[in-house]
Amino acid sequence: MFGLGTPELIVILGIAFLIFGGKKLPEIGAGLGKAISSFKHGLRDVEESGKEIINDIPGIKEAAEVRQQVDSVKNLGKFESILK
Repeated sequence: MFGLGTPELIVILGIAFLIFGGKKLPEIGAGLGKAISSFKHGLRDVEESGKEIINDIPGIKEAAEVRQQVDSVKNLGKFESILK
């Protein structure tokens, strides 16, 4: 996790405990957890709306189908070269 080992995390938690105290740390942790959850939810919403927008653009579905066909033909060529 970002190159932090156990000793570094213990030092960081010790400093946080000294700065904020034992009563504030659970509140800070809960707030941080809610913020991360909200951020993930927002990212998911953006991804879903992006997919909806892409599907509404004319020709995108056809291009995706053509790409799948091209990829399958490429894979067949690789498979045939392995068999030879």
